[in-house]
Amino acid sequence: MSDIVIKREDGELKGRYVARIEGIAAEGEIEFTYPGPGIISANHTRVPEAMGGRGVAGALLNFMLEDARTNGFKIVPVCPYVRGQYAKHPEWADLFTIGPGETP
Repeated sequence: MSDIVIKREDGELKGRYVARIEGIAAEGEIEFTYPGPGIISANHTRVPEAMGGRGVAGALLNFMLEDARTNGFKIVPVCPYVRGQYAKHPEWADLFTIGPGETP
């Protein structure tokens, strides 16, 4: 199985973490926006069927968490997948701006 390659793509008001696997034309992603300084809002995670079952969503989330640690920003977990994973991992609390049961 090919490795998952993830990159961050930034725009002026939004961006995304993009996952690619060699030999698969589809892309997985976590879309985000910038609601304020030092904060990104993880709005939507999408993994196409062609990439399903390969751990793409988890790899995208782990990349985003490491990016937050490295670059010192906080995450607002709007996306149901990100919110659900955060609820299972209270040790990530320092990377998020709200508690797992709160509404952003």
